[in-house]
Amino acid sequence: MAAIDTLAVRDAVLHQLARRNWASENPGPMVVFCIVGVVGIFLIGLYFYRLNLARQARKPAF
Repeated sequence: MAAIDTLAVRDAVLHQLARRNWASENPGPMVVFCIVGVVGIFLIGLYFYRLNLARQARKPAF
């Protein structure tokens, strides 16, 4: 009998998780996450760009 109750509870929990849409309920934090993500991607790209410029400056020109 415990296995049946466990399955019922699991199905109810999965239904609750699948039904909720956290992003639509909290638009403010989503905007902050997106802005932080874009800035982070920009800074990582800038780091690799400068790393590449330094590598090219060390390489002798032909």
